[in-house]
Amino acid sequence: MSTFEKISIKEKIGYALGDGAANIAWRGVATFLFIFYTDVFGLSPVTVGVLMLVARFSDGISDVLMGIIGDRTTSKYGKFRPWILWTAIPLAAILSLLFTSPDLGETGKIVYAYVTYIFFTLIYTANNVPYGALMAVMTGDDKERTSLGSYRMVGAFGGGMLVQGALLFLVAYYGNVDPTIAIDQLDDDTYKVVVSTHTDVENVNIKTEDGIALFTWDDSQVVTGENTPTHGKSFSMQANQDYAFIVAGEPNLSKDKITIIDQKQGYSNAMYLMSVFLAILMFLTFYSTKERIQPPKEQKNNLRQDFKDLIANKPWLVLLVIGLLFNVYNSIKQGIVIIYFTHYLNDQLLGASFLIGLMVASVLGAMATAPLGNRLGKRNLFIYALLFSGGVNALLFFCGPEDITAIFTIGIISEFAAAIFPTLFFAMLGDAADYSEFKNGRRATGLIYSAGSFATKFGGGIAGAIIGMILGAFHYSGQDADSIQGAIPGIIMLMSWVPALITVLAAGLMFLYPLTQKKLDEITLELKERRLQE
Repeated sequence: MSTFEKISIKEKIGYALGDGAANIAWRGVATFLFIFYTDVFGLSPVTVGVLMLVARFSDGISDVLMGIIGDRTTSKYGKFRPWILWTAIPLAAILSLLFTSPDLGETGKIVYAYVTYIFFTLIYTANNVPYGALMAVMTGDDKERTSLGSYRMVGAFGGGMLVQGALLFLVAYYGNVDPTIAIDQLDDDTYKVVVSTHTDVENVNIKTEDGIALFTWDDSQVVTGENTPTHGKSFSMQANQDYAFIVAGEPNLSKDKITIIDQKQGYSNAMYLMSVFLAILMFLTFYSTKERIQPPKEQKNNLRQDFKDLIANKPWLVLLVIGLLFNVYNSIKQGIVIIYFTHYLNDQLLGASFLIGLMVASVLGAMATAPLGNRLGKRNLFIYALLFSGGVNALLFFCGPEDITAIFTIGIISEFAAAIFPTLFFAMLGDAADYSEFKNGRRATGLIYSAGSFATKFGGGIAGAIIGMILGAFHYSGQDADSIQGAIPGIIMLMSWVPALITVLAAGLMFLYPLTQKKLDEITLELKERRLQE
């Protein structure tokens, strides 16, 4: 087949499903694992932040090794496709274990978190480095690769939409504790609500179904510290003990409108279901894609030369740093959203609606990337998108908890531009692989794409550390109401201007990227000529 022949829509969709699966894992972890560790598993935010950073130190080695292994894999299925098949079930299994909360002591919990999280990053590497490299060997046309990148990101954001949009509703469904509820009406829209359950539950969240009413602890209930009215309360329940609240602001309140969710059971069962979807989508990607581009026939295995070419590959070096920075930006935003909506807006399920809105904007941003990239050039589009997304996102600093419309509008506009980053990034890694073949007559696609996995994971680790350190500085504890209120300024910082600063730095560095559209056209034409002569 000619390298310029169009890839079928069916194959592009099949490829996109793989990133849908990967983002069930990655966005599920980026969005929900921090709050699961702090509010459900009971770890401190500093412990979680250090864990997420420490686990990343092995990533540079594991990503590079996986790139090398992928380049040297030989099978009837190709170099990279087999790894998608081999890692589908292990990745689903380790994701389930991440959101399992065994009954361990404090040290045991930390050890369990480190072991499962590190194994998750390693298995994700074995899946995602070959998956990313597969894009570069499905076609030799840089414009067709940009189109494939758009499909990939639509799939990625679709998977993100599935996990971010559905998970909290699944948590509510699976976490129902079947409580005993008694309601006494005190005024037109004020009630005394007393709840209990027949079993101990470490971490529950109580709110009304519509999320309108405000909860305060009843005076007869023993409560320490500030008793601020909020749309819900998080606390631990002991079996057969009454917990009393004054609930105001919602007329005609009845028992069936009170929800009490066991977050431990809810998160675990919801993520188990998501893991099944992950494995199925990975299998579909394996069966629907094909590898077409091979290294030059005269190329010999030479690891030292591969590394020498890599270090001298300026486009790759720039992309490595840029990829790291925009992943820090995206991961801070994803990692703080649920905490922001749970503890600042006091409406966790509204956070699910917000995330769905972001995913819709992401899909539109990914779809717009190819035509915008063709018009503006990839480098220029990357710079404009960075500055626009970060600048708009910083406006969240001025939003109060009642400014729901403004929060949604700012978040959606910012996310539209943010979706352009990964869509361009993975297509540009393919361009960097072409540049290496053009310049050196050698191709190490897997090694080049290891940058994508490294940037994604290490960026997420740095983001987790930043979130943990800032929340730790404000003495945040997800299981203590007083500390949550004291950490609100830190939560707002993380949601607004802290990530925006990173986009300014990334945009400045992007000016160093040397592959203009004119240079790319020259490279694509030259490589086509060489392949036709082989």
